[in-house]
Amino acid sequence: MSTTEPRQPVGLDTEAILIELRDLVEQAPTLPLSSSSRVNRDEALGLVDEAIESFPEELREARWLLKEREEFLAKARREADQIIDAARVRAERMVERTEVVREANRTAEAVVTAANDKARALQHEAEDYVDQRLAAFEVVLERTMQTVQKGRDRLQVHVGAPQFAEAIDEVTESAESTFFDQGDN
Repeated sequence: MSTTEPRQPVGLDTEAILIELRDLVEQAPTLPLSSSSRVNRDEALGLVDEAIESFPEELREARWLLKEREEFLAKARREADQIIDAARVRAERMVERTEVVREANRTAEAVVTAANDKARALQHEAEDYVDQRLAAFEVVLERTMQTVQKGRDRLQVHVGAPQFAEAIDEVTESAESTFFDQGDN
């Protein structure tokens, strides 16, 4: 290779171009009285440009993959954050529902207890009322039984028919008046 002529690109791959650049630097003549080399600037820059032009596809693919990876990771992080947020909201709702259910159960138990207490009280009141009415009826029945017994006793003492009719009328009147007095108690 000539050190004065600019190099023409030959379509080599990046690795070959870099090896050629290294050879150029190694073979460059040294400056007089110095250990520094003299490299043809145009030739070196041409090799660098050719190397840059030869791997843009590889770099582009690598950069694209890195960009895709970053976008994928960002999207995954966003989705993970959304899932975590949704889980928190759902957990809060479940806790609220649990508290609502507990409070509803407490309220239901209180209502049932109050209803049972009220039912027992009404049952006792009804039983007391029925007992009072039966007691009043018992008194009426006892009076009626006494009247019937008196009537029978009179019948046994008097044997005559006219007296018998009077006794029946008296018993009937007594039973009717006692029966109708029942509403006054």
